[in-house]
Amino acid sequence: MSVISEFKAFIAKGNVMDLAVGVIIGAAFGKIVDSMVKDVITPMIGMVGGQPDFSAIKAGPILIGNFINAVVAFLILAAVVFFVLVKPMNKLMASLNKPAAPTAPPPPAADIVLLTEIRDLLKQ
Repeated sequence: MSVISEFKAFIAKGNVMDLAVGVIIGAAFGKIVDSMVKDVITPMIGMVGGQPDFSAIKAGPILIGNFINAVVAFLILAAVVFFVLVKPMNKLMASLNKPAAPTAPPPPAADIVLLTEIRDLLKQ
């Protein structure tokens, strides 16, 4: 098998294509979540307590404020993902995967009933 045909077989595998689609969709979805945080959530936080900006905090040449800004942005993003996506999805999946109500066991087969009666008669 030539290298080209092996490469074609590798690329044509379903899991490679699924991964590519997942990465592309994930990147596009990431832009939506970033926009929601930047354009909706952060301005709402700014209206309540002022726009959070720690960039002026420095320890000599080390820009600690920028790091704090990145941490705060990450925490806001993580909270949005959790409360807007993960929590509702978990609730939806739990409601879809509810265990079925317990049902009465099926009646025993006729031969089992007969054997049970014989056993009970032999005990007497």
